[in-house]
Amino acid sequence: MSKRLEGKCALVTGGSRGIGAAIAAAFAQEGARVIISSRKQAGLDETAAAINQTHPGAVVPRACHIGHLDQIAELISWVEQEQGLPDILVNNAGTNPYFGPLLGTSPELWDKTFAVNLRGFFEPTRLLVERWQEQEIKGSVINLASVAGMRAAPLQGVYGMTKAAIISMTQTLAVELGSLGIRVNAIAPGVIDTRLSAMLVKNPDILKVFTDHTALRRHGKPEEISALAVYLASAESSFMTGQTLCVDGGYTIA
Repeated sequence: MSKRLEGKCALVTGGSRGIGAAIAAAFAQEGARVIISSRKQAGLDETAAAINQTHPGAVVPRACHIGHLDQIAELISWVEQEQGLPDILVNNAGTNPYFGPLLGTSPELWDKTFAVNLRGFFEPTRLLVERWQEQEIKGSVINLASVAGMRAAPLQGVYGMTKAAIISMTQTLAVELGSLGIRVNAIAPGVIDTRLSAMLVKNPDILKVFTDHTALRRHGKPEEISALAVYLASAESSFMTGQTLCVDGGYTIA
């Protein structure tokens, strides 16, 4: 079986668990070198060790709080100097600290959600694209959005707003960077079994609200997102940019 990402290098934020870890494992299986980042080094080390058991040396862990601009700049500089410039960026790190009516959101939680979910996507993209332009690298950016950004998101309003902004950012950057051969796409998962969505998945009554309105009548797994990420990172999607692809079991159409 050919390795679709042979010779590629990817940076995956939020790579210690959930969707990010699944994407890192899928990229490694397809031959890529992968740098994973998240807030805590211990979790990154554990995930990297697990993947490297079957793909020795494929994954390198590096802690970074994506909500802090100085740490993002340090991460990108370190990756470039120590690992070589990635040609794939997966913006995945996210937070959802408030579950409740939109008007009840505190200013502190509003700022935290936007800092991580929106600025934490934009800043790594900006810093890498600047380098790609200098070196004429035709990179691929993959943004993890959400179906919550495509329609009303009761009780997750601020989270949904950040994801709607990510979809807009994806489209704008795709147009602005397309002439350089840089592609920007987004994935919009439905309810996936991760720690971020535990409040939904672990509560049977809340989960039923979603699965009853999902064509496949179930929630998804991180591995069902990572397969699409491989496609968007590979040459197979060379004529695709600016798109937001739903992987939601049919939630948005049911």
